Amino acid sequence: MRNLRIRLILIILLLTVTAVKAELKLPALFTDNMILQQQMEVPIWGWSDNKSDITIKTSWDSKTYTAVLGSEGKWQVKMNTPVAGGSYTITIQQGSETKSIRNVLVGEVWLCSGQSNMEMPLKGFPGQPVLGGNEQIVHSTNNQIRFITVPRATVLSPEKDFEGNWQEAKPQTVADFSATAWYFGSLLQEVLKVPVGLIHVSYGGSSVEAWMNEEMLKDFSEIKIPNTEEDLKKDPNRVPTTLFNGMLAPVIGYGIKGSIWYQGESNYERPFQYKKLFETMVEDWRGLWEQGDFPFYFAQIAPFNYGQFHPDDALEKYNSAYLREAQLQASKTISNSGIAILMDVAEENNIHPKNKEKGGVRLGLLALTKTYGISGFEFESPEFNTLEINEGKVTVSFNNVPNGITAYDQEITGFQLAGNDRVFYPAEVVLRRKSVILSSSKVQKPVAVRYLFKDYAQAELFSTGGLPVSSFRTDDWEPQD
Repeated sequence: MRNLRIRLILIILLLTVTAVKAELKLPALFTDNMILQQQMEVPIWGWSDNKSDITIKTSWDSKTYTAVLGSEGKWQVKMNTPVAGGSYTITIQQGSETKSIRNVLVGEVWLCSGQSNMEMPLKGFPGQPVLGGNEQIVHSTNNQIRFITVPRATVLSPEKDFEGNWQEAKPQTVADFSATAWYFGSLLQEVLKVPVGLIHVSYGGSSVEAWMNEEMLKDFSEIKIPNTEEDLKKDPNRVPTTLFNGMLAPVIGYGIKGSIWYQGESNYERPFQYKKLFETMVEDWRGLWEQGDFPFYFAQIAPFNYGQFHPDDALEKYNSAYLREAQLQASKTISNSGIAILMDVAEENNIHPKNKEKGGVRLGLLALTKTYGISGFEFESPEFNTLEINEGKVTVSFNNVPNGITAYDQEITGFQLAGNDRVFYPAEVVLRRKSVILSSSKVQKPVAVRYLFKDYAQAELFSTGGLPVSSFRTDDWEPQD
């Protein structure tokens, strides 16, 4: 009798282990309330130890797809999605096991990534508010906006999955969601009138190289790839590859329309390296997604007093205007991209500007025009175009000024002129409709112009649509340290 009981227990244990091993598993990205990119062949994947085929049925067209297990028990198929709408159900079956993903919408999906200014939630950080955030939270209920946040993770090897699930927009969920991503997504949903899905993947204080894998960094010999856990003990969010592995890897391949990015503050000390790193990251992200040159819109970092981080070695290259310049240059070299200028949200002693609406909305304006083809409004900040020098006076003209520029009746003091001695002096400014005329009694033969080219500054010049001009310089002189 005793032996019989033991045999029964062993049989039960064996059946339990077999059931666990045969479990059909879906990643966090494929949960109830998810949003799929419309009118695209989008992948769905998961894992199983059961060798039998897997069928996936989509309720929007009643089609059935078959997946075969690959290496390490992973399966993947691509489904054709319809025009925006829903809700739908996706049913995945393997043998006697069935999983259903319910309340699925089809619409526009965007990846939202970066560091703390992307991570900052609508409710704000402790002691650091988001302007108007509470009012946004109150009015946030909208089942046409869904989002999912990848939790912080810094690891040495790529993760396959994460803990999380898609959520519908309502006060209880929106309060902890990225403010920048929220303003971006809610504008798109309001204008396009389709469901919008937001995948939020950000980590405060992170460097750009933390969001790149080893292959992306192979041409940057000065960047050390971590090999052991010991390498992660200090500032792991700035260690190369760690956030790519821990946070980005699990979402790579999910069908998206494009990406928005708000990062750069942690690279301000290395502005001349940043442009190439950033260009490489975008190019290689696109390669891994296998969706061509999908739209990539990014926020220029706001001015801030970074000098306070260097009380004893305030080198000129640490001037964050050089990093802003690198971002502006990257917007010209990265295809299908755009930059949101944030010179007017700067706070001298707060690296997290409380006005997150301007950043999110300006990223949204870029997407609405450049991706969705909607016109009739301004969407790009004015940019330096040409420089004309005549008898000691300099005329600076701008691009992207369909209705002219303005200082809103405020004095313009942020322009500087320099001669061949490379010493800059404040310029007197005459504002015209689409240009400015500069002069200085201390610079008889000007050769170079700079505008707000310093760590901290407040925007002075705007388009009539309210979009600020970025800090810029017309010279290419190396910083003198």
